[in-house]
Formats: sequence, C-alpha cells, structure tokens
Amino acid sequence: MNYDVLVIGGGPSGLMAAIAAGEQGARVILVDKGNKLGRKLAISGGGRCNVTNRLPVDEIIKHIPGNGRFLYSAFSEFSNEDIITFFEKLGIELKEEDHGRMFPVTDKAQSVVDALLNELKRLKVEVRTNEPVKDIMYDDTKVTTVILKSGESIETKAVVLAVGGKSVPHTGSTGDGYPWAEKAGHTITELFPTEVPITSNEPFIQNKTLQGLSLRDVALSVLNPKGKPIITHQMDMIFTHFGISGPAVLRCSQYVVKAMKKFKTNAITVSIDALPSKNEEQLFQEVVRNLKTDAKKAIKNVLKGLLPERYLLFLLEKNEIDPQITYDNLSNEKLRGFIKDCKQFQFQVHGTLPLEKAFVTGGGVSIKEIHPREMASKFKQGLYFCGELLDIHGYTGGYNITSALVTGRLAGMNAALYSKTN
Repeated sequence: MNYDVLVIGGGPSGLMAAIAAGEQGARVILVDKGNKLGRKLAISGGGRCNVTNRLPVDEIIKHIPGNGRFLYSAFSEFSNEDIITFFEKLGIELKEEDHGRMFPVTDKAQSVVDALLNELKRLKVEVRTNEPVKDIMYDDTKVTTVILKSGESIETKAVVLAVGGKSVPHTGSTGDGYPWAEKAGHTITELFPTEVPITSNEPFIQNKTLQGLSLRDVALSVLNPKGKPIITHQMDMIFTHFGISGPAVLRCSQYVVKAMKKFKTNAITVSIDALPSKNEEQLFQEVVRNLKTDAKKAIKNVLKGLLPERYLLFLLEKNEIDPQITYDNLSNEKLRGFIKDCKQFQFQVHGTLPLEKAFVTGGGVSIKEIHPREMASKFKQGLYFCGELLDIHGYTGGYNITSALVTGRLAGMNAALYSKTN
C-alpha cells in the first residue's frame, strides 16, 4: 500500500508528527523498531512526564543552548502554549511547578502516552511496532521508498525522521537516523553527551570522601584555563563515587566537554560557591563575629548550620583547621583560606560519563540544512526531521521535549501538506 507520510520513530517528536499529519487527512503510517511507543516519554520527568515549560519563548530559547535560536520560526507556528492547549484538548489537564515546568495533574507519564496513542487511533494512523527500518531510498530529488529489515518496501511521498539521538539507548535511541540523513546529503555535526554527570580523578572523589553528599542551591562554575567562569548554574548538586551529578552539574556538563576540546586539555577546573547569596568579605566578617561571640566553643560547633556537616569538616580539614579549635587559637590566614573555599572550592574534572549515559545528545543533523518553518530537508523533497536527531539540545526541565513536540508538529504537518501537492 502507498502512504502519504511515513514517520519513523515513536518518541515524543514522532508521535506528534504522526498526529499532525493525520489531522491534515493524510494516509499516515508510523513504524518503530521497539515493542511499544512512547518509551522515552514514559520515563521522562522521573516517570511524571514534564511535557513542556511555561516560561516566555525568549526564556525557553535561552534554556536551549544548543541552537535554540533556530526554533524562533517554529515557535511562531506552534508554541509551548499551543502544546498546553493541545494536551488539554486530549483530556490531559496540566499543572505548573517550579521554573515553569508543566506536568499532567495525574503525575503519571503513561496518561500522556495513552492520550497520544488514542489520538493516533482516532485519526486512523497505522502503527507498526517491532519494525526496524533498514534503509531509505531517494531518487535525484526526493524520497521514494522505505525498506524495512523484514525486506518489505513501503512506498511513500514523505518521510519524517524522528528516531532520536544516541542518549538513553534502552528507549531505542541508538543513532539509526544519522546514516539515512548523510545518504540524503546532510551533515552530521559532532555528537557529544549533554545533561550528563561529570567525572573527576581528584583523590577526594576517588576516596569517596564526599560520596552521597548533596549541596543545595550552590553556584557551580566551569572555569577557563585563566580561571574565568565560562558558565555558572545555581542549583542543587551531589558528589558521587565517580565525580559530581545533580541539576547544576547536568547543566554545566556540555561546557566541560566543549572547554576540554577547545583548550585541548584533559582536565578543566570547576568551582563551587556553597553560599552564593553573600560575598567573601561579608561571609568572613559574619563568621568572625560569630566566633568572637562564642570564643570558648569549638569552631565546628559555632559554624554548625553554615554548611552541611560533612562539607564543613571537609573544608576545615583541607585548610588544616582542627574542628575542635577555638577562635583564640585559630590563625587568621587559615580562616581566610576556609572562607575562600566556602565561596570557591576549586577542583579538577576530567570529562563526563559516555553519551549512552547522557539524558540528551549534543550535535546531530545540521540545522543549516533544514527549513526552519517546515523542518524540511533542503536537499531532498519529502524528507523531514524532528526531535533529538537535529543538532538542537536544551537543559532538562521540559526544554528538550518542547523542542521535540514543536519540531515534530511542523515536520508532520508539512509532510502531509507536501504529499497532497505531489
């Protein structure tokens, strides 16, 4: 049977593309190599599914450091507010949480997946799971056929590639789309992990001195070789047995990867400001006041509550300060060193966990070769791209899924419109 639109991939962008094409009255088939659709959606947002973010478009673009500006045209066609309306029409009520993150009221990602699958059914989109694609055939100008691994050939007027990147491979994102894009003449920019834990060979990390310790609302900076911050993110973080993780770390990770490459080094310095609301001198004066007031007390008891206890003891030891010492016996120089570490504890990091362990893939199909309003290939008619396969990546917090749903919507809609006129 011939189809107007064939969508490859049943993640957020593929589901949205198939629905958008179906709404245009196209004959749509969605093929996915896995045994069920929406696997990445079902585990997103800790199983609650952070479907989008309600911040203004300019703010959302800022939170997509990997080519977010490319999405301005797309947002003018279908925005984050349109995503909210779309889900509400499907019967999914949403609620807003911190930093504009939008979740289903049910707190269940599966309810979002089910609503999308029901919509596919209503629009009579044919769905085939356990159907890996072997190849896509093009003639000189356009897409012609999709060949499945089973040997079956499916003729179609338009193909939407929605197969994801290379991160979270157990959901099916194993980089299948890159060779098909290259075959059509597209450039794949270098792939790298983003939103990924950072590794460190520092002795205190290797000895697991701080393993499992969380720091709340700290400012984590990635420094260039001259000691100037490249980026700073103020959020929570955690020390692990291999390095550091948590929201602030995930956001800084791509800058570590890029800095190591740019400066041709195998180590980059990061700095933790555990008390970002005070400057160093204010903090010093405050600590001295408190120590003078309780001059007979052990320093660790006076400073209790300034930092989490394990971190406090760690920084005291680093500065050779006995936790039991009293103010009278404490050298000013050591106290200054301790205060400095509260504000900028610096250590070396040596990379990140591999791409397979990342939440998001950096790099992908070059956006210079894609029409920004249609998500259409500039090289082959009838070929459309969406989601993480594109060289677009954002922070976690609903930004990547917003990009996937917006690009999926435009790819599916325009694939259907193209098929009607060809």
